Amino acid sequence: MAESQFEMTEFHWLMDILQTIDVGLVVLDRNYQVQLWNGFMENHSGLRPDQTKGKNLFELFNEVDEAWFKKKAEPVFALNTRAFTIYEQRPYLFKFENNHPITGRANHMYQNATLIPLSNVDGTTDHICLIIYDVTHAAMNKLDLKKLQP
Repeated sequence: MAESQFEMTEFHWLMDILQTIDVGLVVLDRNYQVQLWNGFMENHSGLRPDQTKGKNLFELFNEVDEAWFKKKAEPVFALNTRAFTIYEQRPYLFKFENNHPITGRANHMYQNATLIPLSNVDGTTDHICLIIYDVTHAAMNKLDLKKLQP
């Protein structure tokens, strides 16, 4: 296999992985416009990537508290460092339905999120990547334990 053909195959594999991985991946630019929207996000939001690309995150999802989210995201852009949110701070970033309707008791998906800076070749950061984790089972277990404590 030629080097360029192998590189193209690897790129195709990478894109397939990003679309089917069981976490949400969202890339936002400096104006909080969506640049990438993977299959997890599509499946849980009902919005295709072509419906989100170039659109403002806060206009697409009014449940995302703009002031709070920007307070989390701005240091990621400015300091080129990661930030994290956990469901105990805020139960979810995106109000998705619980995707385990039979075994799950939650009305919504509990989420943890990681905000990662995406650096340009010159070291500046104009984009961030959100990774959204479904932690509903862990959250429900912890809430159940809290109910049992005196």
